[in-house]
Amino acid sequence: MKNTLIVFLFLLGCSAPKYEDDSSVYKRQVVRVPMRDGVLLYTEIYAPENPKEDLPFLIKRSPYGMRIRSDSIHTAITGSYKELAGDQYIFVFQDIRGRYKSGGEFVMMRPARDVEDSSSVDEGTDTFDTIEWLLENVDGHNGKAGQLGISYDGWLTVMSLIEPHPALAAISPQASPSDMYIGDDFVHNGALRLSPAFGYAALMESGKTNMPFQFDPPDTYDFFLELGPLSNANKNYFHGNLPSWNNFMDHPNYDDYWSNLNVDHHLKTVTVPTLSVAGWWDAEDFYGPMKIYQTLEAFDTEDINYLLVGPWQHGGWARNSGQKLGALDFGSETSVYFKEIQAKWFAYQLKGKGSWEIEEALTFRTGENEWIPDSQWPPDHPENVRMYLNGNGELTTNASDSETSFISDPANPVPYVKRPIPGFWQNAKSKYLWKVEDQRFISDRKDIANFITPPLSEDIVVAGEIIANLLAKTTGTDCDWIVKLIDVYPEDSTEMSGFQLMIADEVLRAKYRNGFMSPISVPANEPVSYRISLNSRHHTFKTGHKIMIQIQSTWFPLIGRNPQKFIDIPLATENDFQKATQTIYGTSYIELPTIN
Repeated sequence: MKNTLIVFLFLLGCSAPKYEDDSSVYKRQVVRVPMRDGVLLYTEIYAPENPKEDLPFLIKRSPYGMRIRSDSIHTAITGSYKELAGDQYIFVFQDIRGRYKSGGEFVMMRPARDVEDSSSVDEGTDTFDTIEWLLENVDGHNGKAGQLGISYDGWLTVMSLIEPHPALAAISPQASPSDMYIGDDFVHNGALRLSPAFGYAALMESGKTNMPFQFDPPDTYDFFLELGPLSNANKNYFHGNLPSWNNFMDHPNYDDYWSNLNVDHHLKTVTVPTLSVAGWWDAEDFYGPMKIYQTLEAFDTEDINYLLVGPWQHGGWARNSGQKLGALDFGSETSVYFKEIQAKWFAYQLKGKGSWEIEEALTFRTGENEWIPDSQWPPDHPENVRMYLNGNGELTTNASDSETSFISDPANPVPYVKRPIPGFWQNAKSKYLWKVEDQRFISDRKDIANFITPPLSEDIVVAGEIIANLLAKTTGTDCDWIVKLIDVYPEDSTEMSGFQLMIADEVLRAKYRNGFMSPISVPANEPVSYRISLNSRHHTFKTGHKIMIQIQSTWFPLIGRNPQKFIDIPLATENDFQKATQTIYGTSYIELPTIN
């Protein structure tokens, strides 16, 4: 890839705000970088006007386009990357193939290539080729490159690990999905995340640029109820033109389509220092970064795999100070603290500057609002405490032979957030803050079951994976089980009086209780065991607070409606949806990993 292949659009010198001295003023260069198959990717390069030394590249690849200020400076330079810009890097921003100004065909979450096919490409090879081109064609570099990104951009960062370029010396995948069927954006444990999947497919596959779907009526609770069965989405709106939505409908079970999207299968070595970042209240991709860290940890022989988890929503560490989230106040600017750590990470790994003395796992313990370092995540040897779901609405340490029942009606599903509910990709509050919504908004519903402790006499610290073990029956032949772990604040004079804060949550589609590849009908009116991971958390339930478990079978329109009969749901008709009585036995329990 020689200079003769470069297509220069323009070269600008731009006066960006100064952070420390004139060396922090960046100039912009726009090029089209050729890939091995000839596709040209639109790329913007920002280098300091007065570099102090030869600098490493810091790359962000994205399907979301460039965000450029009026003075032709990328907003990240003066925003979320301000600390990094002050340290000086050669920043590289790139539209991935098929998006915005780049050539080629866009494929949502393009699977890893077949390495036996020398002509094949994927996002990893595009990163490799980009780094190779930068090394050959950009002056003033030190021979090293780093990569970072949030969400899809984080997944693109992880993809660079499969066949990493030798110059790739550090990455930070942040809020990256890993398995879109088990716990990330599109499906959770077999249950389609209707509003996110519908909205995102429309956003990303209706053109080369983002095109949010316009919901009518604007309350998506009404919109998706009126939509009816899932087949109506193509019939009335998409007309078979969105490849991802078609795949969601054609692959309701975990098959090769979903397996090929799972990046974990390809993470077999750890040769690049990796800092994974997650947020406890990430509504899209919390499962992913935790799973990526755990997968890499099995191969980390050089102690270069790290994890940082803070009290944030999806990507919140890049958007605000991190002191507040909804009604919560964490007592410090947690995002500012993170950015200082991020700056240390890349300075140490890419420049050999400073020191890196942070423990392998750094997590924010909510409730107490403090950062806790540890040599691993989850911490070693927590004590698993069982708390049973007794039929009188109590959450206790003793099992009982009681039963708790409620009627689940797909025609009147439980909303996941206060109504009206905007489209998932049209409103920041709907997308980012519903996880910290006060759960009392559904307290008058009869189709939920609550189990609660008395006020705690001492603090209970939870650190690790939370497991719900249900023994339950249904009058249908399929259903969804949604389990929430909630911190109930004391009734007092504070602003948080009586607040019901959701700490952890998850859904399991019952027919996948024994595996996601082959669904099995639920025997009607017979007790069945379910094991549901609520993923890991680090939280202190404070003295005087209560612990509550809330169980329901609809969560709309976050989760698509289950007809509550055993059927291929994308093929269901309106007549297939039925009410069902759900019963939970008192031998059901929650495993809480507690530490002293």
